[in-house]
Amino acid sequence: MIDIKDVFLVILYLALIILVIVSIVFMIKMMKTLTKVDKVVTDVDTKVKKLNGLFDMIDYTTDAITSFSDKIINVITSGISHLFNRKKKGDKDE
Repeated sequence: MIDIKDVFLVILYLALIILVIVSIVFMIKMMKTLTKVDKVVTDVDTKVKKLNGLFDMIDYTTDAITSFSDKIINVITSGISHLFNRKKKGDKDE
């Protein structure tokens, strides 16, 4: 006669065998996916390195424009403050 414990053990072993097989297949697919992702990341990295010089040039140009505009604003501000200070001195003299 077949014992119920033996039936459950056979079912458990079959389930474990299926789980191991599914896990192996899943790991193989994950390794293929990670290889594809690594290729994409490498490609993006090389393209970013190629554009790095362009970004440096844009950064340098932006810094130069900012410096130039700061000098212009400084001249305008000092001219306006000089104009107002001159008026105040003129008021005090009278």
